[in-house]
Formats: sequence, structure tokens, C-alpha cells
Amino acid sequence: MTEVSARIVTIPNLLSLVRLVLIPVFLWLLTAARYEWALAVIVISSVTDFVDGWIARRFDQVSRIGQLLDPAVDRLFIFSTLIGLAWHEFLPWTLVAVIVARDVALACLGVVLANHGYGPLPVHHLGKVATFSLLFALPVIVLGAAVPEVAVYSDPVGWALALWGAFLYWWAGVIYLRETIRLVREARVADATASDTLGS
Repeated sequence: MTEVSARIVTIPNLLSLVRLVLIPVFLWLLTAARYEWALAVIVISSVTDFVDGWIARRFDQVSRIGQLLDPAVDRLFIFSTLIGLAWHEFLPWTLVAVIVARDVALACLGVVLANHGYGPLPVHHLGKVATFSLLFALPVIVLGAAVPEVAVYSDPVGWALALWGAFLYWWAGVIYLRETIRLVREARVADATASDTLGS
């Protein structure tokens, strides 16, 4: 089992910070219609997301702050990219709303869990696959704008990956909901048992 350290300065955490800094850079390039450079930035961001996880596991650099920072940057990266692409009419706002609504729902589940003494749920493999699909779909969609000659091929692939990612995103969300309900029920049973014990 991989040991989780309390270190802050690690290569994976630095890569997460690089991705964080690249978010406004990508949005500026998109606004300036520098699609080739925007594509390069989004590819770098997507690649570093996978590389930092591999480095963390391979070289025992898994840290508590990294476990929080990496998914937070992923969400911010996906949200900002989706909003940027929708703002410039590469994507419909409906898709953005579907994906954002899922994470809002998960945030509400997190509050419910915290109120019952539980921490965040572990990331389900479907959630990881959904994130992978979205992180792969976004640069493919930008590729069509950067190189219009390949748009006839890249756009269908990008759209398929984006829709599949959104579907898996919600599927994973349903699994998180079921797990939350199970844990809340267990907490209520434990509280009721404790109350009966004290009463007797």
C-alpha cells in the first residue's frame, strides 16, 4: 500500500501548480484566437495530469496535499476549459451545465457526509475514466479549431469522448450517492444503538 506523506514540495504537486497557472494562459489564448498555442497548453495540462499521478505512485511521492490539490485542479481545469469553449461557441452551454451540476451535487453529498462524521468518498474508477475522457476530449475539440483541415475527423471524436465522459461522470455520481446513503444509514443506526445503550 502506498504511504501518504505530509510533504508539500513534491514533483507531482509542482506539476499540479503548473496546470493551475496554465488555466488563465489557456483562456487568454482562446480569447485571442491563438488556437494552435491554446491546443499546446491544453495538451501539456492533460499530459501532466497523468504524469504527476504516475510519478507520485512510482516514486512514493503521494502526499495529503496532493490528494486534495490534484483533483481540485482537475475540476478547475475542466470547468474553466468547458466554460471557455462554450463562451467561444465550440461547445453548447447545456453540456457545461450537465457536468457542473454533477459536481455541485457531489459537493452537497460531501456536506451530508461531513455532518455525519465522514470524510470525502474515495474516487471511484468510473470517475477516473470520466475525467480521462473529458481531459482527452477537450484538446481534440480544440484541435479542430487549431487545424480546420482535420476538424471533420477530430470533431466527431471529441464530441463522442465528451458525451461519454459526461455520461460516466453522472454514473459515478450515482454510485457516490448510493454510498452516501449507505453511510448515512449506518451512522443513524449507530446513533440509535448508542442512544438505546445510554438509555438503558
